Amino acid sequence: MKFLMTLIWTCLFATATFAANIGDDGLHKASWMRDTFKDLNEDLAEATAEGKRLMILIEQRGCIYCKKMHEEVFVVPEVADYIDEHFFVVQINMFGDVEVTDFDGTTLPEKDMVKRWGALFTPSLYFFPQKVEDPMSAPQAAVVHMPGAFGRWTTLNLLTWVVEQGYAGDEPFQKYHARKFSEQNE
Repeated sequence: MKFLMTLIWTCLFATATFAANIGDDGLHKASWMRDTFKDLNEDLAEATAEGKRLMILIEQRGCIYCKKMHEEVFVVPEVADYIDEHFFVVQINMFGDVEVTDFDGTTLPEKDMVKRWGALFTPSLYFFPQKVEDPMSAPQAAVVHMPGAFGRWTTLNLLTWVVEQGYAGDEPFQKYHARKFSEQNE
């Protein structure tokens, strides 16, 4: 019961206190997003130097699932603080024209890079290791890819699993999430 009351209070507080900002490009903007030249090798180097993990967030104007994430999940203080502390987030516009340079040196407008990566859903989150050794595309280098919108606990547990490098261990995310969710409900 205590967990349920805490969850209700947190959701009400987050919804009442935080509003999602929309940029000139029609995409949601959060304080933890970085405005970079979208050169993934440079972004990865900067993230690693800061002791953070690089996360690419692909979104599109008018996406109801992006809105859900920005208004219901990313605004929860625990989630927002965790992202800010552990991730270097670069936003990519699924239909944008800003040039992106992939890990393999290929430079294309956002919309063409997203097509090259085969990203079909927004939001799509890609998480990367601290170092990409060989020239490869972002999807090849990614250690985890999350297509679509998920709730607070799934998102927070995925972020934690990435930081803890759970993808390199024996416990798949689904089992990790079930275990963590059970612990959170106790």
